[in-house]
Amino acid sequence: MPAQHRTTAATAFLLAAALALTGCGTGGDEAADTPADGKPEGRITFQTWNLRAKYKDYFEGLVRDFEKQYPDVKVTWLDQPAEHYADKLGADAAAGTLPDVVNVSPDLSYPLARAGLLVDLDKEKAAARYKDEYTPEAWQGNTLPGLGGSYSFPWYLNTGPLFYNKKLFKDAGLDPEKPPKTYDDLFAAAETIARASGGRTATLAGTPSVEDFGRYGVRLMNADATKFTYNEPKGVELLTRYKQLYDHGGLDPQALTNTPEKSGQKFLERKVAMNPGSAHDLDTFKKDAPTLYHELGITDAPNNTGRPNMYVMGLAVGRRSPHKAAAIAFAHFVTDRRNQEAFAHRVAVFPSTKGSLDGPYWTRDDGTDEGRVRVASARMLKGAVNYTPVVMSDEMKTVLKNEVAKALQGSKSPRQALDDAVVRSNQLLRQD
Repeated sequence: MPAQHRTTAATAFLLAAALALTGCGTGGDEAADTPADGKPEGRITFQTWNLRAKYKDYFEGLVRDFEKQYPDVKVTWLDQPAEHYADKLGADAAAGTLPDVVNVSPDLSYPLARAGLLVDLDKEKAAARYKDEYTPEAWQGNTLPGLGGSYSFPWYLNTGPLFYNKKLFKDAGLDPEKPPKTYDDLFAAAETIARASGGRTATLAGTPSVEDFGRYGVRLMNADATKFTYNEPKGVELLTRYKQLYDHGGLDPQALTNTPEKSGQKFLERKVAMNPGSAHDLDTFKKDAPTLYHELGITDAPNNTGRPNMYVMGLAVGRRSPHKAAAIAFAHFVTDRRNQEAFAHRVAVFPSTKGSLDGPYWTRDDGTDEGRVRVASARMLKGAVNYTPVVMSDEMKTVLKNEVAKALQGSKSPRQALDDAVVRSNQLLRQD
C-alpha cells in the first residue's frame, strides 16, 4: 500500500486475539522447522496490500523474472484490498493459511512474530546474509521490541515534507529562505507570525502527535516496549509549549478538531503558514491557488534529534511455510536494489537498499512538482526512523490525542494529561 497509512482500529488486538484462538504461539510444529538454507523449490504464495489495481503488470513481470531465475519455484500472487487487511491477516493466521511471503508494516508484523508465525531474519542464516544490502535504518525499522530480531525484509519507505508559505513568513519579518529546523525555531516563528498578523494567521493547523513527541526527543516507551513513557519531563515540556502556542494564536483555533483535509484547506486559504503535504497537493495548489503555488517552500518537519520520521513497509516470510528457502529467495528478490529502484520509479515511494537514494533520480530536481517533493523527501530519509511504536494501536493514539486536547483547552495541566494518557495506554497494552 504505497503511501503513509495507518491500519484499522485496535489492529494489534484483533490479530493477537485471532492468534490466541489458535493457540499457535508456541512454535515447534514440523512445518516451522523446515530448512531455509536448501535449494529454492516448490509452490509459494505472495500477498501484497492493495497493489493489483495500479501495478498489475509490474508484479506479474516480477514473478515471471523470478521464476526464470528459479525454475523450480512457482509463485502465486495474491492481493488484498486496503479495507480490513489486518482482519484478513488475523483470519489467515487463525486458519493456518498465512501466505509464504506477506506484505506487512511493523505494527502488523509484531503480533504475528510474537505468536511465532514469522521467520526471524536475524537468526535465519539464509536471510541474514542479505542484511548489509539494506540501509541500517530500514533494517532497524523492522526490528521488533522485546522479540530480539527483525521480521521483514525492508521494502519501500515513505515520508512527507512540510510545505510553508514564504510570503506569510516574509510578511512577519522572517527570512522565507530559512524555515524552522528545530522545535525552538518553530515555536519562535509561530509566535512571530501570530503577533505580526494580529492573530489572523496561525502557523500550524493540528495538535502534536506521537511523532512530534519522538522528533522532540521524548522517550516514548521503555526498552522492551512494555510501558509508555512519553509523560517524562521532556514530553511535558513539549505539550506545555504547544499550550502556550495555542493560547497565543500560533495554532489554528480549530486545531483540536481539524482533520488532515481541513488542515490542508486552511493552508490553501492562507490561514496557516505550514502544513504537511505531497506531490498531489502541489498539483492542487497549481490549479486552485496559483499564487500560493509560487510562494511555496518545501522543508523538513522540525526535529530536535536530527533523525526525521519515516514509514516502513516490508515483506515477511511465514515461519510455517513448507518452502522457506523459496520464500526467502523471493522476498529478497522483490526487495533487492534493482527491483526496489524499478518499483520506486513507478510509485511515489523510496527504496530501502543501500546507495539507492544517492542516485540522480532522488537527488536532482527535474523541475516537476513530483521531482521537487521526491528530492526533498529523499533527503529527509537519510538517518530517518519510525517514531510510532509498533505496539501503539489506533485506540492508544486516540487516547493521546484526547488528553492533548484537554491540556490545550486548559481542563488539565500538561503533566496530568500525559500522565492520564500513559496510564490508560498502558492498561490497553496489558490487555493485549
